[in-house]
Amino acid sequence: MDQAPAQRVYFWTFGALLGLLALTWGFAYINLGAWNAPIALSVAAAKALLIALFFMHLRGSRNLLYLAAASGIIWLMILLGFALSDYITRTFEG
Repeated sequence: MDQAPAQRVYFWTFGALLGLLALTWGFAYINLGAWNAPIALSVAAAKALLIALFFMHLRGSRNLLYLAAASGIIWLMILLGFALSDYITRTFEG
């Protein structure tokens, strides 16, 4: 990436993040039953994608930066897998 994106790109991204924040806040007051968690996680994933693409400059960058971002996501999945395996293998006496 040779030059920084135009300032309007940052303003549109910020506006989209504020819209997704309002959507998250609005869905917090609506009881959707089993759909609460998937909707909240999908909105959070959309916010993370916007931040990664525009504020971390992944959009239009070289492949090495994509590899670094992917390795961070894979490492996060490994850590979550270890935490989940610890939780699953515990026995609770009641």
